[in-house]
Amino acid sequence: MDRNEQNARDELMILEGLLAAMDRRDEVFQVIEDSEDMQEATRRVGKLLGVGELRSRAILDMQARRFTRDQRRYIAAYAEDLRDKLRGAS
Repeated sequence: MDRNEQNARDELMILEGLLAAMDRRDEVFQVIEDSEDMQEATRRVGKLLGVGELRSRAILDMQARRFTRDQRRYIAAYAEDLRDKLRGAS
């Protein structure tokens, strides 16, 4: 696997975590609100969504304005483009 393909896989992994968070936004926001600090929020979001620390941090770093339907469609389309490119590279 070359460097570009690895970067695309890493980016896709993060995008999929963001999409999962958007789909469960109410639960994600509640977990964040109920957490004592960022470390706990990172751990609890990861547990809720079944994702690792990198994706949890990306979710916590995402601005709330990105949770709109329009932004979700954009992220989903971009993730699908990356999947298509990765299928073509394999």
